[in-house]
Amino acid sequence: MSYTLSVLEKLVIIPTYNEKENIESIISAVMNLQQGFHVLIIDDGSPDGTANIVKSLFNNYPGTLFLEERKGKLGLGTAYIHGFKWALAREYQYIFEMDADFSHNPADLPRLYEACKNGAGVAVGSRYVKGGNVKNWPANRIALSKGASLYTRIITWMPVKDPTAGFVCYSREFLETLNFSSINFVGYAFQIEMKFAAWKLGFKITEVPITFIDRKLGDSKMNKGIIKEGVLGVIKLRWLSLFKNYRKKVANTYDQNSPSFKQPEVVLEGE
Repeated sequence: MSYTLSVLEKLVIIPTYNEKENIESIISAVMNLQQGFHVLIIDDGSPDGTANIVKSLFNNYPGTLFLEERKGKLGLGTAYIHGFKWALAREYQYIFEMDADFSHNPADLPRLYEACKNGAGVAVGSRYVKGGNVKNWPANRIALSKGASLYTRIITWMPVKDPTAGFVCYSREFLETLNFSSINFVGYAFQIEMKFAAWKLGFKITEVPITFIDRKLGDSKMNKGIIKEGVLGVIKLRWLSLFKNYRKKVANTYDQNSPSFKQPEVVLEGE
């Protein structure tokens, strides 16, 4: 079966590992928007049967729900890159990142889409612009998140208020420009580097205010290794941007003297 580009427009990538409590509901919530979103689940060998639940839903969502299974827990960043390549090969125009646990509200997907449709290379669902919020997180988790965002901004100089956000829409144009092999982080640092790369490559970044709600079901995937990677990864990004040609590193093709290179723009929709 072949699809037109107008159909293959919006793909939501949802990485999973042991999300049996949430997976059917999150897929249903995205599909019930009835706004043409397709869903790609990338499951890292969940022993709880998450992938089997997705397979059982194929008949409910023919041609719009897809599953990629990987062997072993290979990391968030590699899951998204796998999904980006899958989406580009099928000519999707707008590619979304979203968690399976409802911490990201599917109802916000259309606003991220509109931000990219209106010219952003990257639209970030932001907790920390005006109108953004966090619910049901303990004070220490909020402090850690806000501290990580401030730390990232101070070290990298990147003017994004929620650089660790994982609720994002990317334009096809940006993802086609990116050299995926140069993105090496898997946790918080992956989310930071994707925004950092977009900024350095001159793509417009729009921050769209959202309310982040902590998961009710399943277990958080946060661990000390992810936090450590974020702390050290930010320093590495700054080092590369100071002493290496970072734009050349992350671009598929890049001419540093090209007159078409535009200075990055960050728009805070909530302000």
